[in-house]
Amino acid sequence: MVEQRTHARTSERYVGRPVSLEEGRAVVELETTDEMAVDEHDLVHGGFVFGAADYAAMLAVNEPTVVLVGADVSFSAPTTVGDTIRATATVDGDADGLVVECEVETDGGDRVFVGTFECAVPDEHVLS
Repeated sequence: MVEQRTHARTSERYVGRPVSLEEGRAVVELETTDEMAVDEHDLVHGGFVFGAADYAAMLAVNEPTVVLVGADVSFSAPTTVGDTIRATATVDGDADGLVVECEVETDGGDRVFVGTFECAVPDEHVLS
């Protein structure tokens, strides 16, 4: 595993924890909990799934100032409380910046999310 150089204060409780970090690729796992549910069927709010995918994308880029500038995503199946989801992100460079492809699966192997994240790496922090 390479050294994590970005998003050091990210909450593992809400967007997961890194389980693999390589050059241009990252895997994040998130255990879904009751507090993520939106209804009596234990449906998990999609924002948590998106958050895990976004975190994996930021880690795949792994630059201290990386930011998300756009996303094209699809939810292909529901996530329910008790699922452990795994977000796998891989960087593809292009002429205009960084593109990160991400897929999220449940511990049962069901794909629940796919997305393309557009990232930028400014010279300094966006709040500087």
